[in-house]
Amino acid sequence: MLFKKKARCNGASEQGESKIEEKGIYVLGSGCAKCNSLEENVKEALACLNIKEEVKHIRDFTLIAAMGVMTTPALVIDNKVVSYGKVLTTDECVQLIKNSRG
Repeated sequence: MLFKKKARCNGASEQGESKIEEKGIYVLGSGCAKCNSLEENVKEALACLNIKEEVKHIRDFTLIAAMGVMTTPALVIDNKVVSYGKVLTTDECVQLIKNSRG
């Protein structure tokens, strides 16, 4: 049942990364090339949208699993998993951010 539930993670990770909060943009993944590519594409999308916001990268698999994510990289916007298992293009990131933020 743990992986069907979309839990909020309020604890800090063992690796010192930020906790997952109500609002914010997070890339979930180990820090591999695909995860890093997604992070860069999200940063480019934010720049295209003229949004000044930090993208946080969560590498702690306890936190990742608590969000219900079993395949990385994943993108979380405002505590909602909007994508997992693929590297989104910058344009796809722009659309997801627009749709999530209205």
